Amino acid sequence: MPDCNKGTDVNPVYTALEWHSLMKQFIDYIPLAIFFTIWSLDERSVTFGDYTHTIGGIYSAAEFLIASSLIVYGSLFLVQKRLDKFQWITAVAVILFSLPTIIFRNTDFLKWKAPIVYWVFACVFIASNLIGDKPAIQHMMGHIVKPPQSLWKKLNNIWIFYFILLGAINLLIAFTLSEAAWIRFKVFGNLIISFGFIIGQSFLLAKYIEADVEKDPAQDLQKDQQRSNNGSNNRSNQGTDS
Repeated sequence: MPDCNKGTDVNPVYTALEWHSLMKQFIDYIPLAIFFTIWSLDERSVTFGDYTHTIGGIYSAAEFLIASSLIVYGSLFLVQKRLDKFQWITAVAVILFSLPTIIFRNTDFLKWKAPIVYWVFACVFIASNLIGDKPAIQHMMGHIVKPPQSLWKKLNNIWIFYFILLGAINLLIAFTLSEAAWIRFKVFGNLIISFGFIIGQSFLLAKYIEADVEKDPAQDLQKDQQRSNNGSNNRSNQGTDS
């Protein structure tokens, strides 16, 4: 009889590696979604009591990017009691590049944010190859999957190339295309590329995730009981011989 449940089994690749990575991408995407929403609004003046402020356009969007990033990463810090190094880099970069954009009314500052952040990420991964006990990618995903060390190093190098290339692409688009094209790529293009990259990476790790998931706990328990019984029999035999 065919197994009716077989077709509904959830692929462990998606429930472990991709779910973890994509949820992190989603959280990091929230400030960008707010940034895009405010940017797409026509500029309008909003009055709060005696205070009037303009909402809409790139400079207002930069203000909301700072505020939403502080809220998102601040909430994560309160819940988790920590942020990973990449979240710290992103949060600091938002402030360092958005504030000059707002103060000097010059979008060139903000255009440099994504390339520099990606290149800083690449430097972190390179440094982990040289001075760390584990590659950076292993620190990020080692609790999910256990491939051989050679594959971790290969993946780490792939991520280095990915960050360098993505930073260069962002820089090229920011300074050669229109503001609208740059922002749409910044918000949607990077997200699509990241999702595709993560899914592609999962195929390299799929068999290791499946191997961990397919281990039968009952077999492990049976082996432990057998070892325990063997130990008891050995002690009994020693007592009889004496």
